[in-house]
Amino acid sequence: MLKKKFIILLATTFSGLFLNNFAGATVLNNSYKEVIDHVWQIVYRDFLDSSGKFQKSNWINLRKEVLSKTYSDSNEAYDAIRVMLSNLDDSYTRFLEPKEFNQMRIDTSGELTGVGIQIIKDKESDDLIIISPIEGTPAFDAGIKARDKILSIDDISTEGMNIEEAVKLIRGQRGTKVKLEIFRGSKSFFKILSRERIEIKSVSSKLNQSKNGLLIGYVRIKQFNANASKETKDAIKDLETRKVAGYVLDLRSNPGGLLESSIDISRHFINKGVIVSTVSKDGLKETKRGNGQALTKKPLVVLVNEGSASASEIVSGAIKDNKRGKLVGKKTFGKGLVQSMRTLVDGSGLTVTVAKYLTPNGTDINKSGIIPDIEVKMNINPILQREIGTRKDKQYRAGEKELINLINRKNQISEFKPNIPNLNAFLKINKQDKVFSLN
Repeated sequence: MLKKKFIILLATTFSGLFLNNFAGATVLNNSYKEVIDHVWQIVYRDFLDSSGKFQKSNWINLRKEVLSKTYSDSNEAYDAIRVMLSNLDDSYTRFLEPKEFNQMRIDTSGELTGVGIQIIKDKESDDLIIISPIEGTPAFDAGIKARDKILSIDDISTEGMNIEEAVKLIRGQRGTKVKLEIFRGSKSFFKILSRERIEIKSVSSKLNQSKNGLLIGYVRIKQFNANASKETKDAIKDLETRKVAGYVLDLRSNPGGLLESSIDISRHFINKGVIVSTVSKDGLKETKRGNGQALTKKPLVVLVNEGSASASEIVSGAIKDNKRGKLVGKKTFGKGLVQSMRTLVDGSGLTVTVAKYLTPNGTDINKSGIIPDIEVKMNINPILQREIGTRKDKQYRAGEKELINLINRKNQISEFKPNIPNLNAFLKINKQDKVFSLN
């Protein structure tokens, strides 16, 4: 069972509204104000401020202001909530109307509706930024990339538009189309995408063979939803029966998902040691470790890129800091904050930043990302989806090469047996790998 609500992305029910007796004793006259105050209470109690700009005194004064007004319908109340949250300077704390909130809960269970992108609002530039397209969705197939900016949706400018308004415009009836104006680099262009309802299989795997005949287990995780840990476990167990020599774990363009899923998947590869630490606004630290039940100890390489975010970075950071494997690709997105999903009194919802996470070495990667051990750019010319994880994939080729080095190094260590004369083996190790150390 998931125990710590402040470290998981999970729909929970908020209990104990401190109405009429909290921070100014403002009287609530209608249900719309109850929703507003419910949001206010959650932020006051649980919000972790990563910017350093949040002042509780200002937040208390804001409550008095918003609850002193009259709201004739839910739309007015919802607008007031969004304005209130805009004061937090946090792209990830946001309000969702009942339909949007229900869809988000469906999304985390493994089913998506729309075009397959996750977006944030950049507080500094006020741009709508794509975190990453999800593989197998219309956005991915159309060539949308991480950090693309959305300038307009169906010819409606996104200037000043919040995430909720953008989501409403992007989502729609299955089979209909939406036109996005994208800005990338120094130019803009249009993409017309079909809206689809897709049940995403979060994990795919296959058996690859290197040029020198080594069997390599390739596992690609597209999203850390509720099914990802079991699917990854099943993939590893299958590949173990096929006697693979090592693994390439592909987390490229994976925008993240459930924290608990990332911890479980890390435990599939890491037997012992710290996986991640989360720190709440009160400084409460919760550390997750390997549970001694890793599914494999074989050499490992992890592929990452600019679209590897959040839960992907937890797994990547755990692998890197524990020296369990090597990271290959490009620097990750840089989302080191944890959100909790809260159900509000009228069925709407709130995703609120409640903690930051640290890699095992204590590194806060928010906005800075994780730098891979070996930096490799993707192919200049786009490759087909079926070519991902093959030798036509430049980053995969680099990952496979590094994995072979790790496999050879491991084999060389096994040749060196301290209890028998082994000078030849020792010389062989040092000749092939000058940086190898027996310490």
